[in-house]
Amino acid sequence: MKQPFESVVACHGVTVLRVCRSLLGADDADDAWSETFLAAMRAYPELPETANIEAWLVTIARRKAIDIHRAAQRNPLAVPELPEGPTDLGVPGAGDTDLWEFVARLPEKQRQAITYRYLVGLPYAEIAAILGGSVDAARRAAADGMKRLRDIYPGATSKGART
Repeated sequence: MKQPFESVVACHGVTVLRVCRSLLGADDADDAWSETFLAAMRAYPELPETANIEAWLVTIARRKAIDIHRAAQRNPLAVPELPEGPTDLGVPGAGDTDLWEFVARLPEKQRQAITYRYLVGLPYAEIAAILGGSVDAARRAAADGMKRLRDIYPGATSKGART
């Protein structure tokens, strides 16, 4: 016959708390301990009588500690002050507003080929289907457009516009 769950908590509570403290530190250990025994209490009626209860509880505690670690990684970090405005980091060409003026000066096929290839990332076969030509023509239009941009755009070599 299984022992009452209260006896399980009394007998193995210290061991589970040690496991939680070793994996999480003192701050989060109490939460993990509570979560462990809540989960164990729900599953205890289906646990076979021959099960190693201590090993079972330690496994649950380890998984709860992993859950707490993962949850902590999703929490935002505090910063001393907020930025003045939105960042341009990761926005293609955000720092090169004049570049778009030079792209607009390109012939239409070159401009479209460059846009589809370098901004959208389409393969040349799809670009050819969109523009209505061959794959070689799409590749040539993109290459010619990039060459023309390097010739007319003043920041082409200093800002790393070569690709």
